[in-house]
Amino acid sequence: NLLFHLNPRTIFEECACLNECAGRGQNKAKKVAAVERLEDGEELTDTTGRKWTLVKLLSQSLTELVYEGNRSREPDYILKLGAERGRIYKEQNFLQRAAKPSSVAKWIKQHDLDFLGIPSCLSFGHTDSYRFLVFSAMGQSLQTVMDNSRLPEKTVLHLACRILDVLHYIHSNEYVHADINAENVYIQAGCPTQIYLVGYYHASRYCPGGRHVGYRQGIQEPHEGSLEFISIDSHAGAAPSRRSDLQSLGYCMLQWHTGALPWSGLTDPDQVADLKQRYMDDVPALLSHCFGRNKASSAIQSYVSTVSELQYTEQPDYSELKARLAIALSHLGGSVEKPLSF
Repeated sequence: NLLFHLNPRTIFEECACLNECAGRGQNKAKKVAAVERLEDGEELTDTTGRKWTLVKLLSQSLTELVYEGNRSREPDYILKLGAERGRIYKEQNFLQRAAKPSSVAKWIKQHDLDFLGIPSCLSFGHTDSYRFLVFSAMGQSLQTVMDNSRLPEKTVLHLACRILDVLHYIHSNEYVHADINAENVYIQAGCPTQIYLVGYYHASRYCPGGRHVGYRQGIQEPHEGSLEFISIDSHAGAAPSRRSDLQSLGYCMLQWHTGALPWSGLTDPDQVADLKQRYMDDVPALLSHCFGRNKASSAIQSYVSTVSELQYTEQPDYSELKARLAIALSHLGGSVEKPLSF
């Protein structure tokens, strides 16, 4: 099942009333460049002259298209198309700068990992109206697999360990992801030890040239990304930093395991931001709200508490964060090297 779903919840549109932009994570409207569907069978030529055939449309939003594609009848490719001047340029920039296969392979070796879930961009190109990226197929999104059901603690800890590995890598390359959510997490079909973090259309450099950006509210559009999971920094319009990604991962862990956050279902970004700030200042209250009468996960509690204390420019201790989660995972009979279980 070759799926590479776009996340319409991260898209700001003037016509925010459209079904595509409805539901959890809806944001304030902002005009963006729209794209029109191309016909199945149409060929695109990348920058090296290779031709890629659009086989079947897999998903569509107002700003991006995703197709199953092939080259010389070789299947199992994904082509992602976006407006020439749209956010896909940010994703291409990240992939070219920080996600080269040789760099990923070197990191895996240096850190003694069995896998690192960075998507492999095989090619790219552009037309007069579109920019496109070519990927190997990466299976299904976590959102599709979950189907709005809660995940066991063991599964959540497993996912968090794998995502932390990716965040450690991209942060070490001066980038932040800035939109972690279940629709941007992919699980390889037939190989559920391979968990990818995709969707880098909000990726930005928090530390260009080795110098961390300063904290300034309003420096970018506020509330960008999936409303339910973005960080307090993103709500304020500050450039997201390393703590922002870790904060978003914490929100995801809580929602995936317990089914709801205090602000789930709200659509007013300012109201959501106020609640996030209130509960980040009172982590026990956050956990109490999410877990209710059930005993809170000590591993998730430790993670969220640690992340809540991080300063804007502070470098997180990724190894320590992962080690705590991995120990808790092992106590539940799991391991990141084992297949992900649901």
